[in-house]
Amino acid sequence: MFSFLVSFVASALLTLLVIKDARLHGPALDANFHGVQKVHAHSVARIGGLPIFLAVALSACISIWRVPAMTSWMMSLLCCSIIAFTGGIIEDYTGRVSALRRLLLTMVAALLGYYLLDARIDRIDWVFSAWPLPYLWLTLPLTILAVAGIANAVNIIDGFNGLASVVTICMLLSLAYVALQVNDMFVLVAALMVAGATAGFLIWNYPVGLIFLGDGGAYFIGFMLGELALLLVMRNPQVSTWYAALLLIYPAFETLFSAYRRMFIRGKSPAMPDGIHLHSLIFRRVVQWAVGRKDARALMRRNSLTSPYLWMFSLMAVIPATVFWRHSWVLMCFCFLFVTSYVWLYVRIVRFKAPRWMIRHKKHS
Repeated sequence: MFSFLVSFVASALLTLLVIKDARLHGPALDANFHGVQKVHAHSVARIGGLPIFLAVALSACISIWRVPAMTSWMMSLLCCSIIAFTGGIIEDYTGRVSALRRLLLTMVAALLGYYLLDARIDRIDWVFSAWPLPYLWLTLPLTILAVAGIANAVNIIDGFNGLASVVTICMLLSLAYVALQVNDMFVLVAALMVAGATAGFLIWNYPVGLIFLGDGGAYFIGFMLGELALLLVMRNPQVSTWYAALLLIYPAFETLFSAYRRMFIRGKSPAMPDGIHLHSLIFRRVVQWAVGRKDARALMRRNSLTSPYLWMFSLMAVIPATVFWRHSWVLMCFCFLFVTSYVWLYVRIVRFKAPRWMIRHKKHS
């Protein structure tokens, strides 16, 4: 837990510094209140990824000092993550780095991880056997798409205060737990570092939203999450590949479903942003008690009340993944159950038939 605490304290203090010092976030204020995915009513710094990255780097240096055997692994992981982080943080400051360029930079980071960390998808587990993937032409693109896809997926679910942060913290703690079970100390320490740094940021992001994660934070955390999940599964054959699939299924399926919806239902580009992600629908159609009020306080409360629905929903995957991390057939069943539940819930909310237990009725004064 030492790595978690160091990252947490460093991130909390650095995030407070960023919030208070206008010189650090001046060019990176999010003052666009009218975009299709915007649900805030005041200017907010969107460079929360900067203190998170710095806290992880500091904690990594301390970990290397305490355990020199980790030097090569830790430095290689940081070098790869810098590439993914850079595209996002430059976008946060300038607004001039397209989604495609950010994705390409994250793919480069995954490519570097393939060679520096040997982070590659080289097998797929099934119920009674495993399919080896020995060919470079297959494992290389599959690995790059998987890691970059998860990084992009975390950016997509980063729509409300605390949503992406809590979801990824739960996933990282799951990785740390399973790494402890298989005695993989590098993944354990790295996962706790990133979880601690994200938690330090979270205390300033939820419920009020004094700072946003931004593209830099989302791509950095998403890349680290994807890379560490891949390393844990491939370095430890006793951990099923379906553990990683179920653990990451919420952001991954959200991304795939959104691309399908935009392309085949709405006839638009899959990269075109819209306001009908699952979390957006829950915000607009389920959190009803404040509907009709337009003041900033009501909007902020609706924002903070939306995330817990998705936290609970993501735990439908994280908890069974953590419990059944070595049992492929159980994990496969839970993957099917999650996908079915997601589509059922989405369709119900789109048709204004949200389950009764989800609805918060409007309060009357």
